[in-house]
Amino acid sequence: MTNVATQAQTEEKKTGLQRQFVNFAVYKVEPEWRRLDPEVKELGKTELEQVIKKFESEKRCQILTHTTMGMRADGDFMLWVIAYDLEPIQELATGIAGTGLGKYLYRTHSFLSMTKRSMYLDRFHPTHAEDRAHLVPGKYKYIFVYPFVKKRDWYLLSMKDRQEMMDEHIRIGSKYPSVKLNTTYSFGLDDQEFVVAFETDVPSDFLDLVQELRESKASMYTLRDTPILTCIAKGVREMLDSLG
Repeated sequence: MTNVATQAQTEEKKTGLQRQFVNFAVYKVEPEWRRLDPEVKELGKTELEQVIKKFESEKRCQILTHTTMGMRADGDFMLWVIAYDLEPIQELATGIAGTGLGKYLYRTHSFLSMTKRSMYLDRFHPTHAEDRAHLVPGKYKYIFVYPFVKKRDWYLLSMKDRQEMMDEHIRIGSKYPSVKLNTTYSFGLDDQEFVVAFETDVPSDFLDLVQELRESKASMYTLRDTPILTCIAKGVREMLDSLG
């Protein structure tokens, strides 16, 4: 067992925090749904709202709802689902599919990941306050989400070289305190290696941050970081009403 894995398990035992499963699911509504009678559409939205509220009231998972209408051509809304087990994520998807609106929905993107403390922050600051094992989302109006894959060459570098590049990465990020980064890990769970979700109330700060990160040395080792999902946080009913 590696030192990183040992440190992660020790931290879980010390803090008592269980790591979380995270799913970002983007749904697209088929055009036929918008041509249905208003009463039928309203019933379908109410059914889907009830499914989401049921899972939340039972505290089986945390569900944050976002609209992507007007930002993406391949998605109308996104659900950010956080749970301590995989089963609630699967059962929520099944529940949504069984609603009147769900019959007209299909997923265009779905990214699965887990929380984990950052090895690059832990290396020199093992007592840092940042807790990536337990997400506390939903305090910002906008969220930008994308899957992330590094080139295999990155993992052949020494830990020292990687740490130096990530130190630069962290320094750049610290210049934009209005942007909160949520990094989750997908190794062995999904096609990507990481899923990054940036929350902010100031989209222009996020744009400037990403542009500056492109000039960092670590960016040379990025293989893929698309699609980028731009989303606006909405309450579940407001999100559903934004569908039309």
